[in-house]
Amino acid sequence: MVRREKMKASLQDIKQEKIIAIIRGVPSDFIIETAKALVSGGIHMMEITFDQESPEGIKNTLDSLTILNEQMHDEIALGAGTVLTAEQVELAYERGAGYVISPNVDQDVIQKTKELGMISIPGALTATEVVQARGYGADIVKLFPAGIWGAGYIKALCAPLSHIPVAAVGGVDENNIQSFFQAGACCVGIGGSLVSRKRILNREFERITKAAETLRKQVEAWELTL
Repeated sequence: MVRREKMKASLQDIKQEKIIAIIRGVPSDFIIETAKALVSGGIHMMEITFDQESPEGIKNTLDSLTILNEQMHDEIALGAGTVLTAEQVELAYERGAGYVISPNVDQDVIQKTKELGMISIPGALTATEVVQARGYGADIVKLFPAGIWGAGYIKALCAPLSHIPVAAVGGVDENNIQSFFQAGACCVGIGGSLVSRKRILNREFERITKAAETLRKQVEAWELTL
């Protein structure tokens, strides 16, 4: 499979964009309309998560990555999420992913990601896990689930580890997004509150665009305080 040239997904891009849309469980038939709705709302970073429940789910993930890479590579920065094995890293790379996100710290996954020249964003919770992930080569460490522990936890964790970029993922929405940036997160990942599977299946794409616009305005408002 030939990788198509795509929108650059550099570490700086992620930090500047600040929002990664987490697209989970969306049939590949709906993926283009979903991505266009997000782009219309000002969000260009998109994580297509691996559906680990079945071979059919994995195939749908790979199909979605392929479709987006072929049809929207110049409009979005494509990544793969819930990546659990080095083999899945390679599959994502072949289909145009520029960054790899996982719910856990796995040395093989991180090192394969870096070997292929992609950005590594593994998931962690404790200070020990964050430092371990960084030691393996992680570019950003995903603090998950952020919503349960709250911005206060992230602020406390970042205090001694301010040299390690962190992302807040899980439970982030328009009401608390600014608090996570204030706590020290360089970016956030947002799933259900932004990319609602129900809205997608009902073809309510204008609601996804509106949700994206609201989140983008929250980011812009926070940046004005800096």
